[in-house]
Parts: sequence; C-alpha cells; structure tokens
Amino acid sequence: MPKRSVLAGLAYAAVAATDLALTASHSPTKRRFRLVTKPLLMPTLGTAFMTRLTEHGVHGGGLLRGGTVAAQAMSGVGDMALLSKSDPAFLAGVGAFAGAHVAYTTAFVSAGRQLSDPSESAGAIGATAAFATLGPLMGLAAERTSPGLGVPVFAYSGLLMSMFAASTRLRQDIPRSARRKLFIGTSLFVASDTILATRKFLLHDSSPEGEAALMATYMLGQGLIASGVAEAVIALDAASA
Repeated sequence: MPKRSVLAGLAYAAVAATDLALTASHSPTKRRFRLVTKPLLMPTLGTAFMTRLTEHGVHGGGLLRGGTVAAQAMSGVGDMALLSKSDPAFLAGVGAFAGAHVAYTTAFVSAGRQLSDPSESAGAIGATAAFATLGPLMGLAAERTSPGLGVPVFAYSGLLMSMFAASTRLRQDIPRSARRKLFIGTSLFVASDTILATRKFLLHDSSPEGEAALMATYMLGQGLIASGVAEAVIALDAASA
C-alpha cells in the first residue's frame, strides 16, 4: 500500500490538475468551481509536506520547516483573496503573498551560507539585476493602471526577488537534489508573479489561457519548494542525529 505521504502528494496533484482545468475553461459555470479547488491547494500541499516529515520521524526542523509552513499558510490566504478581481482583493493578495515571501526568505536564510561566503552568488546578482529592471517598471505600470498600487507592487517585487536570491545560497550540506528543486521552484514562483503583473498591468489580459499559465507555474513552483524543503529538513535532521 502506498505511503501516506505519497497519497497526500497525489491529492495535491489531483487538486492542482482539477483547478488548472477549471482555470483554462471558457465556461463561467465551470470556473465557479474554483471557489472550491483553489482554496484547497495549500492545505493539501501542506498536508503532504507535514506527512512526509512525520514519516521520516522529523519533529523539529527549525526555521526551515516553520518558515515553509507559515509561507504555505500565507499563500493560502493569498489564493483566496485573488479569487476576486477587485483592487482591494488584489491588494490583500499582494499583502498575503508578501508575507509568504518573507517567511520563505527567513526559512532559506536559516539554512543558507554565511554572508561572508562569496560562492554561489550568481543567483543573488541576477535577482538584484531583475529587481532593478522589473521593480520600477511594474511599479509604474501598476500605478498607471490603479493609482495607489505602485508602491505596494514595487515593494512586493523586492520581497519576491529576495526570496529567490535566498533560495540560491543554501548550505553545501543540503543535498544537491533539494537545492535544485528549490532553485527551480522559486524560479517558477517568480515566473508566475511576472505573468500575473504583466497580464494585469501591461497587457490588461483576462483570458483563461493566461490565467492557466500563471497557475501552472505557481502550483508547480509551490510543489517543488515543498518537496525541496522536506528533503533538506530530512537530510539535516539525519545528519544531526
């Protein structure tokens, strides 16, 4: 019989696939079912994450585990806020996901290299360059589209790229496969938010296809982050035993 963590992971994959199919649909009736599927994404992913750690006898995990759990919870709040297309709901979603990025950044920094270590700095340099380019652009576009959103969107861009940068500077004693999952996962999260901002502020696109691209990168990114953190926590716990 499959392990509970495998079943929990399959449950997340099933919910994600269903939500993606509903997102891509042109039927308003079918899309309304996302009021059920989208809020289930983070609870099912969080269950898979915690079940995997429990099966490996991990009951600690420090900030790496705790920050990830907090980020998943805040992401769930953001998912529900963004079910509405209003500006107040969008701002609430930005706030929730900003909190998620702070939590992820805290988690990654807790298992990161020393600041004095200059190795593996390409990701941080790339994140800084991306923020310097895209942050002002998206902030200005947001302000033109909806006055009052410019500063929050600019600040959010900084938190997003900080999260990505932190994920590229994990310690060497974390398995390479876990570090690779986290790099790809956070890259997809950046891609998802870039799609969202481009659609909303530059293209003014509300097509189901664009929304599906956004959700596909988001759900896969979150899944890879959860898997990478779980692998890292299990490895670090075993090494300290």
